[in-house]
Amino acid sequence: MNVLELKEVTKKYGEFVAVNKVSLDIEKGKILSLLGPSGCGKTTTLRIIAGFVSPDGGFVKIAGENVGHLRPYERNVGLLFQDYALFPHMTVAQNIAYGMKYRGVPSSEIPTRVKQMLSLVQLTGMEARYPSQLSGGQQQRVALARALATDPQIVLLDEPLSALDAKLRLELRIELKEILRSVGATTIVVTHDQEEALSLGDEVVVMREGKIVQRGTPRQIYEVPADKFVAEFVGRSNWLHGSRRGRSERGVCSYFTGDGLEIRTKSAQSDPDGNADLCVRPENIELIDDAVGKVAEDNEYNALPGVVLDVALLGADVHVVVELAGKKRLLAIRKNVGRSPALVPGQPVHALFSASDVLVF
Repeated sequence: MNVLELKEVTKKYGEFVAVNKVSLDIEKGKILSLLGPSGCGKTTTLRIIAGFVSPDGGFVKIAGENVGHLRPYERNVGLLFQDYALFPHMTVAQNIAYGMKYRGVPSSEIPTRVKQMLSLVQLTGMEARYPSQLSGGQQQRVALARALATDPQIVLLDEPLSALDAKLRLELRIELKEILRSVGATTIVVTHDQEEALSLGDEVVVMREGKIVQRGTPRQIYEVPADKFVAEFVGRSNWLHGSRRGRSERGVCSYFTGDGLEIRTKSAQSDPDGNADLCVRPENIELIDDAVGKVAEDNEYNALPGVVLDVALLGADVHVVVELAGKKRLLAIRKNVGRSPALVPGQPVHALFSASDVLVF
């Protein structure tokens, strides 16, 4: 059963259309990530679901009920704001209990429910502390416990980890997903962080200029982007522009850049003389020694000659920038496993990647 349904929801501010006929649904117990750049309409969509913003068109249903006439506190929705919005004058226990008092939870049950929530978010023993006595990660857990305490039909998370440092954000991302899974919460996560969206969501909805441009599993969004915008926004990309010439050979097509580079693709494009933007993910590029450039003779692969321009060690990954003909640059990402020979600036290499790894737009 779909816990949430939006049908052609629209919101305008004067001439500006913040949300443009957005339709989506989410099944019970699923986590859906709303991903997009600032100003794309994702937070406005979340606020419409919560009841803080009234749509100018369309409707919102929660558990089959049209909730357009209900105020925010009348909707059975749990909210976790970007800044957590904890009451500074209340203890952890009081913050968690606050929503239950206004959602009809019997007062005799509230202490037990608070203990359960504290255990769930691993804050047992901290119920008497105030928000100012907690770390950022602990405050985030309190806010999550408060959102889940009322047993909401849907949980809405607005940039839930953006206020944390990078390392803590990664740790709590894993915990957050485990907690949501353990209680079977139906959840929408709004974020502009692509890694957060891909790692948390069962499905990802990518928005742009108030519209949904693609919905799919994290793998579908990353590996089969619907258009150039999605490919650029989700993950790192290398871009080359080429013109297709001649017929395909065994499903492999050749595109030629203005600098004479030939890029082989497994493209379904039918126009033999079409122009296209070609995308190659950095992790799909292998850098091989100049002496074995003969791999380029296999029409299933590309082996573009170039020179190493820069090498950056980033912990588990090594980012290598290669300069090709015409000053074009490719980023290749290698795993820092300690077995690969070190590359140095000025070293000649071939950028090797499969024709199947080239996205054509």
